[in-house]
Amino acid sequence: MAESKDVIEARENSHNREYFWNIVEKFPNLIEWADEKIRDDKEIIIKAVSVDGGALEFASDNLKDDKDVLLTATNQAGWTCCYASDRLKADKDVLLTACKNDGQVLYFASKELRDDKDVVLTAVSNKPIIVKYASLRLRSDKDVAITAISRGKEKVTEYFDEKLMNDSDIKKILEENK
Repeated sequence: MAESKDVIEARENSHNREYFWNIVEKFPNLIEWADEKIRDDKEIIIKAVSVDGGALEFASDNLKDDKDVLLTATNQAGWTCCYASDRLKADKDVLLTACKNDGQVLYFASKELRDDKDVVLTAVSNKPIIVKYASLRLRSDKDVAITAISRGKEKVTEYFDEKLMNDSDIKKILEENK
């Protein structure tokens, strides 16, 4: 399969900062073809991920551990949290930003953040079925259950403590959703 003209041009300019500064605004994923120095250039990477958070995949490991870069990327596309360093997968600000855009990212959260009520509520508000990745403690929390059940079209009750499912408020929501 032949490479596109844009990829060929990007490869030919792999060391040219000015080229990538200008091109990432229109074609952010061409950063894949930049050399290491450019993929470690915070200004260029922030510019790229603000257009397409998925460009974070091609950033240097150093910038995948930069909170400003991650907040920009996850604000544009929450799922890009999967590229974050372990340190930033444990950062509440990063995970809250990501969960607002894509609740699925709770899957990538640290153990501690899977037990953080704010993070879990934000995630299940966006994607109720993701409650299955919340801590056992929060799967016994009435607020989390009400949020997930009232927003969910999927069957989420199986992930909650059985005693919680007998709560009168929760039973009422379940009846209303039938």
